[in-house]
Amino acid sequence: MVEQLPSVVILGRPNVGKSTLFNRLTESRRSIVTDEPGITRDRIYGQAQWNGRAFEVVDTGGLLPDEKAGIPAEIYRQARVAMERASVLVLVVDARAGVQPLDAELAQLLRRTGRPVIIAANKVDTASHSSLAAEFYALGERVVGMSAEHGYGVDDLLDEITRDFPKAEAEEQPRAVRVAIIGRPNVGKSTLLNRLAGEERSIVSSEPGTTRDAVDVRVEHGGGVYEFVDTAGIRRKAKTKLVAEKLSVIMAQRHLERADVALLMLDGSEGVTSQDASIAAQAARSGCSIILVLNKWDVALKLAAEKMEKKPTPAKLREQFEELIRQKLKFLAFAPVVFLSALTGQHTEKLFSLIRGASEARRRRVSTGELNRWVKSTDFQRGSSPGEHPVRVLYITQASIEPPTFVLFTNQRKPLHFSYERFLENRLRESFDFTGTPIRFLQRQRKHKV
Repeated sequence: MVEQLPSVVILGRPNVGKSTLFNRLTESRRSIVTDEPGITRDRIYGQAQWNGRAFEVVDTGGLLPDEKAGIPAEIYRQARVAMERASVLVLVVDARAGVQPLDAELAQLLRRTGRPVIIAANKVDTASHSSLAAEFYALGERVVGMSAEHGYGVDDLLDEITRDFPKAEAEEQPRAVRVAIIGRPNVGKSTLLNRLAGEERSIVSSEPGTTRDAVDVRVEHGGGVYEFVDTAGIRRKAKTKLVAEKLSVIMAQRHLERADVALLMLDGSEGVTSQDASIAAQAARSGCSIILVLNKWDVALKLAAEKMEKKPTPAKLREQFEELIRQKLKFLAFAPVVFLSALTGQHTEKLFSLIRGASEARRRRVSTGELNRWVKSTDFQRGSSPGEHPVRVLYITQASIEPPTFVLFTNQRKPLHFSYERFLENRLRESFDFTGTPIRFLQRQRKHKV
């Protein structure tokens, strides 16, 4: 078990530079940064290290403690959860704007926790501007003038943050299976993340587009380690209007490209939409393994019982739904389907074994000897149309994994038809377990005689 690192929680009112500071400390671009206020909503976690002292960094949403509206109130609740586990609280303020009433209210709130509080007076870009930080001593004794964007004073801030932390390098953690939870807005991605994590890490709201940053959580289960990422709902370009929404969709696509496994969530109460098919195509192009997750299965069963005169059995309805999914998403025939309810937890436990299997299939390597024995035992003429020049696979070898990629040497002087590649893929899957993972072929064509 990895020893828990000291936790540094970044807080402050909206649009003072918290996410910029988080990205600076973690040397990443995990948090979205724009001029639009209220971008960060969930808790975003990262790791940092300074002078041999490793620690966890938590970015929180802009705080409005008295706000009763749904999202701001939930942001505040998420921040309170982070504060309860914090070793140090960093209150980010805008040095150029001076002390604001909300800054004073937040400073008082943080002092009541009993945790050490550091005031990070942001937007002090040079030494000549350092006097701007002076008035913030009214909020606390530990004040550091700094610029999250340009880096000025960040080393002083790090000295102040880590002065009581033990010297310990960040331990190398076991390789986690990276799992991206993808889908269109409001299909239950955040609810599923919270269910798998066993805590409320992601804000859940009926308002579409609630998640903007990608929220990740590390989960240990059955001896394996999984890193789940709840991505923003992927919408059509015409539907994304704010800069933050556009950036969140781009970041969701990047997380998809880096994932080992994607959980593509579908809404059981609505079926498969054209937008689902579009997202599925993006996932297929990314090369990650894919599991199709039909969420709200409990709702689907209830709707079916209400609409149909003859109440179908759950098994029969599952069969009908899977047939529909396979028709709409023919190019994902290799992806297993699981029917669950993220809200109630029904069948969510099945996901771990499926994820583990898809991850193992993604890294599976078949020896050249095994492959060529497979070549000798396979009737390749079954995939050819009458009258075509018969295809002969002369030799095959696996070039790489993640995803499994095979090099084919054939007697053909032009690329194989996609239907014949599909035939080869199906025969290969019958002999070797590549459940949930795409397969790629590279063809070495026979050279023309000069």
